[in-house]
Amino acid sequence: MTGGSLTSSRRRIDFGYASCTLRTRWLSAHLATRLLWVSAACFASAVVAAVVAITLGDYPLALDQVITVLAGGGESFHRMIVLEWRMPVAVSAVFFGALLGLGGAIFQSLTRNPLGSPDVIGFDAGSYTAVVIAILMFHSSSYWFLATAALIGGLATAFVVYVLAYRRGVQGFRLVIIGIGVSAMLGSIDSYLITRADIDDAMTVGFWGAGSIGRVTWSSMGSSLLIGALVILAATALAPALRRLELGDDAATNLGTRTTQARLGLMIVGVATTALVTAAAGPIGFIALAAPQLARRLTRSPGVSLLASAAMGAALLALAHLLSLLIAQVFRSIPVGLVTVCLGGLYLMWLLIREARTPYGATR
Repeated sequence: MTGGSLTSSRRRIDFGYASCTLRTRWLSAHLATRLLWVSAACFASAVVAAVVAITLGDYPLALDQVITVLAGGGESFHRMIVLEWRMPVAVSAVFFGALLGLGGAIFQSLTRNPLGSPDVIGFDAGSYTAVVIAILMFHSSSYWFLATAALIGGLATAFVVYVLAYRRGVQGFRLVIIGIGVSAMLGSIDSYLITRADIDDAMTVGFWGAGSIGRVTWSSMGSSLLIGALVILAATALAPALRRLELGDDAATNLGTRTTQARLGLMIVGVATTALVTAAAGPIGFIALAAPQLARRLTRSPGVSLLASAAMGAALLALAHLLSLLIAQVFRSIPVGLVTVCLGGLYLMWLLIREARTPYGATR
C-alpha cells in the first residue's frame, strides 16, 4: 500500500465504556469518549447561545432572519446589524470564554488547586492594572499597546507571586494565598489611580473594569483571533508536559520533561490567555475559576482537561452574554463581567464548602 491510503485492516477503533483507542499507521491516540461528548455539547451550547444573542438588541431580529443572514441571504440592513454590529460580539463571547477556560485549566493544573485560576491568584489583576496605567498615564487606547501592557503586567505579577511563594518549591495553597494578597494590593493601586484621574478617563476605566464585550469590533477581534490562535497552539503543544507535571517533578523529569522550562512556558501561555481578554474587553472574572472544575465534574476525569475547560468556558461566557442581553430587555444594559461576578460569587462559595469537605483529587 502506497501514498496516504488506508485499508480497514489498518484502522481499528475499540470502544469501551469511557474511552476509545484510535490506531493507524501514523497515529495512536487514547480518547475519552465522555470528554469528547461533553466538550462537543459545551461548544454546541456556546454557538447556540451566541446565535440567539444576535437576535437581541435595540433592533430585535427573529431567529430565522439571523439564520438567513448567516447563510448568505437577508436584507442589507439586517446583514449590517448581524455581520457588522453583533457578530463580532457573539464571536468574542465564545472565543474569549474558551481562552479564559484554557488559562484557568493551566493554572489549576500547575498549582494542583481548584482555586488556582488567574483571576484569584492575581495575574488577571496585574493585567488590568497595566491597562489602567496605559489608559490613565499614557492616554492610549490602541489595542496592541493595551495588549502588550496587559501581557507585561500579567507576567510581572506572576513573577512576583511566584518569587514570594517560593520556599523549597512552590505549593499551590501558598501560591493562592499570596496571589490573593497581591491582587488586593493591585486593586488599591487601581482605586488610587482612578480617584486621581480626570472624570472622563475615570469613567472609561471604570466601564472597562466591569468587563464588557459590547464594544468589540472586527478590527480588534481580528487581532485577538490571530494571537489567541497562536496561544491555543502553544497550549496544545505544551499539554503533554502539563500532564507529566501533574505526576510530580521527579516523575516528569524521569519521563524526559524539562520541568522548569515547561512550567515557565505554561505560565506565559496561561497569562497570555487572560491578557488578551483583558486588553480587548476588560477583566471578566470567575470564568477561568469555574470552567475547569465544572468540566472536570461533567467529564468525571481525574484531572482538569484543556479541551473540556475551553469548551466549558466558551459555553459559560456565551450564556452569560445572553443573560446580560435578556436583563437589558427588562431593565438596562449591564456588562457581561458583572453577570459572571454575581454568578461566580455563588459558585465560589459552593466550591469552598465542597473543597473543605473533599480533598482535591478525590473522587466526587
